[in-house]
Amino acid sequence: MSRTGGLVLAVVVLLGVVLLSLLAGNQWFGPRDVYLAAADFTGSDTDRVIRYLRLPRTATGLLAGAALGLAGALMQGVTRNVLADPGILGVNAGAAAAVVAAIGVLGIQSLTGYVWFAMGGALVATVVVYLVGAIGRGGATPVKLALAGAALSAMLGSVTSAATLLDLSTLNEFRFWVVGSLTLANGEIVTQAVPFIAVGIFLALVLGRSLNQLALGDDLAVTLGTRVAVLRVLAGAAIVLLAGTATALAGPIGFVGLAVPHAARALVGADYRWILPFSLVLAPTLVLLADVLGRLVARPDELQAGIITALVGAPLFIMLVRRRTLADL
Repeated sequence: MSRTGGLVLAVVVLLGVVLLSLLAGNQWFGPRDVYLAAADFTGSDTDRVIRYLRLPRTATGLLAGAALGLAGALMQGVTRNVLADPGILGVNAGAAAAVVAAIGVLGIQSLTGYVWFAMGGALVATVVVYLVGAIGRGGATPVKLALAGAALSAMLGSVTSAATLLDLSTLNEFRFWVVGSLTLANGEIVTQAVPFIAVGIFLALVLGRSLNQLALGDDLAVTLGTRVAVLRVLAGAAIVLLAGTATALAGPIGFVGLAVPHAARALVGADYRWILPFSLVLAPTLVLLADVLGRLVARPDELQAGIITALVGAPLFIMLVRRRTLADL
């Protein structure tokens, strides 16, 4: 199958998962119920559940998944590091800690209020992990960056937990948010997140050709006409926009940015002009499937999407660390 055909098939699968996300849960609905809730809203319980719960939850999964998948592909491309991922390198933890501080200390509640804190936390975490990973012989190697990211994530996770325990009035909101949940966003918050993620997606998709050249090494990329410093600044801006907004929207969902670009690379090879669009489609498919699975395995309760992706992603991370071909990309 051609790459274009594969991408079309991936989009069709994503649309099927979107429909499943609207139908599945403690109460199952039919496609006709979804259609009537959208086209002929009567205010019934079914219409309200679909319009005010299932639809924002599905849109949150689409946006957060697309953002995390693209952010992971960008990080792996710009650092030439197969272990790069917003969760593993501490970006999500930085964004989460900043958002928790904004909500718990400053009392900020709206996404437009604390998304700036999320992006600021993501930016600071990215810089800190790179500087720590670059210390010593060999510079910023993949394993050193992963260890620095894991250490920073653990430290920031402790700070986030401490802030949560000190603010008991909002403990219930925090304990769902910090594990990566799609249930807290509503239609207004989702709408506010769209411009940030749209700009990040645009920036990411126009960098594919330059990332291919960067994969050949900095010197050869410069010879081929790539302005490496500009490329890294633009990629960094896109990563901060995507990972910061996704974390502000749904909490720190881990391993999506690690697993999805590897799956895309297995399907289409090392060409970032294709890895990026495939990651854009495959990542929300994974996030929505994880969310649907979390609704079904613990009925009548639920497991949050971030817990499911962590259960799937942790074995993949261990496998990648143990591979001898770690430096190849």
